Amino acid sequence: MRQQDLGFDWPQASSLAGPAPAVEPERVVAPVTYVPGYLNPAQQAALYEEAKGYPLSSPDIRVYGQRYKIPRSQAWFGDDGCDYLFSSHLVKALPWPKYANKLRHKLMRELGLRLNGVLVNCYADGSETVGWHSDDETEIAPHSTIASVSLGATRDFVIRHKQTQQKMSFALAAGDLLLMHWPMQQEWEHALPKRLKVTEPRLNFTFRHLLVDFHAGG
Repeated sequence: MRQQDLGFDWPQASSLAGPAPAVEPERVVAPVTYVPGYLNPAQQAALYEEAKGYPLSSPDIRVYGQRYKIPRSQAWFGDDGCDYLFSSHLVKALPWPKYANKLRHKLMRELGLRLNGVLVNCYADGSETVGWHSDDETEIAPHSTIASVSLGATRDFVIRHKQTQQKMSFALAAGDLLLMHWPMQQEWEHALPKRLKVTEPRLNFTFRHLLVDFHAGG
């Protein structure tokens, strides 16, 4: 497996000869790891076929007092006690599907991660999207890594630093893995912008480590 760390480089030191260059803001390194082709075609096909039976839905969210349907469909699977609060909407964890659970254990075994829930997002085509946000919900275990696996159509995944506004884009293809390490969610945002030329669906599995029973009794 070929694994590659990608991010922004620090600027090289200015030469002492000649006039001083214009002052530029420092560039920071994004705490992500990109692994192209993490899943082989057979694994992708099994997971994609299974996902056709997932109970995907498009819940309403409240934005500035108004209710909107999210522009994608999703489902949440997880261990007992791993309910997930999404945009003020508490989602009960559904039992693990066979191949999603196999992928979870593959990630844990090969990468040493702790993962007990997965949010599956389905984008029917390039008109469906998700805006700028961070996965910084309080039930996510501190300093944990989020593992994102893509299936289907290639889509641009864009990240933006919260302070400097630096941006970086990944063209995530079927089978690709993107790991978002701490403090990615604290310092960066990410989005999946519209790409109207994309006509095929894209599936994304974001595996997380949640604090068990965080919402118990709530």
